[in-house]
Amino acid sequence: MFEIEYKGANSFIITTKKVKLVFDPKLSIVGLKDVSTKGAVEIATEARFAVNSPESTITIDGPGEYGVADLDILGIAARCHIDDESKPMMSTIYRVEIGDSRVGVIGNICEKLTDEQLEELGLIDVLILPVGGGGYTLDANGASALVRMINPKVVIPIHYHDHQLKYEVPQDELSLFVAELGAPVETVQKYKLKQQLLAGSPLSVVEISRS
Repeated sequence: MFEIEYKGANSFIITTKKVKLVFDPKLSIVGLKDVSTKGAVEIATEARFAVNSPESTITIDGPGEYGVADLDILGIAARCHIDDESKPMMSTIYRVEIGDSRVGVIGNICEKLTDEQLEELGLIDVLILPVGGGGYTLDANGASALVRMINPKVVIPIHYHDHQLKYEVPQDELSLFVAELGAPVETVQKYKLKQQLLAGSPLSVVEISRS
């Protein structure tokens, strides 16, 4: 059905038979080469994580409903992690429907989602979210609380300590989130979903090695 490849920080790629989605490709902000979006759909959780390449088939960087190939993508406005309620919502949560599966994508947001945001997000099978903390993004406690609130079947953590990345602030080790969530962990090179996840399946964490 689809596969997910992790590129570092908040960046990853979802590939289906018909389309490639590149999320938050601007890795130069953490000392890596920006991810190519040539011939792909570029999607940004915040405008500063986009490269806005003319070689992208389309760039999505905000709330709204989008039809791409055979996918339905919903962008939901969210508040950035460090912003208070007086500031506008500058981040976007995404729900990507791929066949019978739904992937939720969380950026560097405030951990307290409203009932309206949760209702828009709906049922999620695979949830991708940052866990590194440091006052920059969700930490182990906040990320775990959000996972329990959304209740996906699979969690893919991103944006945690990596000695090859130059984060703006130090990020926690992935092990802190794993210990806090208390779910089994599988480590893979790429996450491949070949059939629909079964309802009632126990929660699992998938660690994707950065490529």
